[in-house]
Amino acid sequence: MFAKYLTMALAGTALLATAASAQTPSTTMNRTEAASSSMSAASLQGDWRASKVVGLNVYNDNNEKVGSINDLLMDKNGNIKAAVLGVGGFLGVGEHLVAVPLDKIKFVNEPASSTSASTTTTNRPVTTTGSSNNSTMSKSDPWYPDHAVFNATKDQLKAMPEFKYSS
Repeated sequence: MFAKYLTMALAGTALLATAASAQTPSTTMNRTEAASSSMSAASLQGDWRASKVVGLNVYNDNNEKVGSINDLLMDKNGNIKAAVLGVGGFLGVGEHLVAVPLDKIKFVNEPASSTSASTTTTNRPVTTTGSSNNSTMSKSDPWYPDHAVFNATKDQLKAMPEFKYSS
């Protein structure tokens, strides 16, 4: 009985070995190809993580918070075409979504400025103005911008056609 199981195991092993050796070299990637297709962090320095861009606060040119980025929409080639902004509402309830072209949004690395020497209600660092210490606090994380700027008021954004995801 044991010999029967041993024979079956050897036959199965031989079949698996035959299938593994039948792979063509074009379907496997050698170490050189794998190394050349990967990217180092140094080569990506200055690029932003999309997961960090989603959720950024959006301000207008008057430094008024008008919403936040809820989503990024890209074409089939992977190019980001639009940002979905959430305007108004409370904790996502009653929020008005609008899609705006990405080229109309300006991303800013420096913190938003304020006329007071404190932080905003979201505890973001701000640039102080009008004081003797007129220094700009810079962001230490290079993987995402501090905020985005879109030149529109909350009312103008709420008046835009609502963006709805197709089902």
